[in-house]
Amino acid sequence: MKILFFGTKSYDRQFFDDTWREKPYKEIELDYVDTLLLPETARLAKGYDAVCAFVNMDLGTDVMNTLAQCGVKLVLMRCAGYNNVDLAVAREKGITVMRVPGYSPEAVAEHAMALALTANRHTQKAYVRVRENDFSLSGLMGITLHEKVAGIVGTGKIGAAMARICRGFGMKVLAYDVYQNPSLDFVEYVDMDTLLAESDLISLHCPLTEETYHLINTETIQKMKTGVILVNTSRGGLIRTNDLIRGIRDGKFFAVGLDVYEEENDTVYEDLSDEILEHSTVARLLSFPNVMVTSHQGFFAREALQAISRTTMENALCFMRGEKNGNEVV
Repeated sequence: MKILFFGTKSYDRQFFDDTWREKPYKEIELDYVDTLLLPETARLAKGYDAVCAFVNMDLGTDVMNTLAQCGVKLVLMRCAGYNNVDLAVAREKGITVMRVPGYSPEAVAEHAMALALTANRHTQKAYVRVRENDFSLSGLMGITLHEKVAGIVGTGKIGAAMARICRGFGMKVLAYDVYQNPSLDFVEYVDMDTLLAESDLISLHCPLTEETYHLINTETIQKMKTGVILVNTSRGGLIRTNDLIRGIRDGKFFAVGLDVYEEENDTVYEDLSDEILEHSTVARLLSFPNVMVTSHQGFFAREALQAISRTTMENALCFMRGEKNGNEVV
């Protein structure tokens, strides 16, 4: 099997090459390109059996049709999400889509708590100040999380890991999910309105679907406590950004931590430091002193990258052998 990896960085190559050197995978040939998988680049897949893509790429109708024309039979998503894939066209064209459903959920959950703590205690501002020999404390006051209420939206593996972290901080943990996680015996499941009204910290860990798109909007923000901390490490589309900005300006939020945002698409993981983002809502978010934004790096831990590379290679191997391992997107 020949696989073309799109949008690869040095760390992608490092971990996939390390995994490839293990004996079972030597029958797979790996090639890497820096370019993202987009309608104008999909034709690069001609001559390959499979492509490997990430969450920041476009696998919509045009791309899937082009991949089919190129003879691609397998799309390997080196991530858990697949909302950027046109599954209907994939099914029509006989293209199998496989993903990595779980990779170090603790890595993402720990980053979610890091965002909450950083935004809450204004650590990013303090760091810059001290580097300029400014040791003043004005504007740096935070709140303690101990004995506060954490609201976890989505209690899959990552949400469950976040719930355990919050419990370790001495917080009462509320949760909302269509399916309750039986391992979280310390969690109180409530309806969404109750979670919004009672939580001091709200952390989003649900998938992006038609039902959850813009889950956080003007209406749901109004139901939150004034002074709430909001964290999103799941998908940018869960939050309607303009409504969030309005809520920040109205003083609804004590702090906001975002690892994902609606605009990230093909700009995420790119160095845009020399460019002017004229119409960027991200730039507007960064103008607020109580907002902490990172570049979709919640997964970016050694253990997670090792798990992603191994599971992706296992997916390719199972496809080659006609085996099922539960990672096919149906």
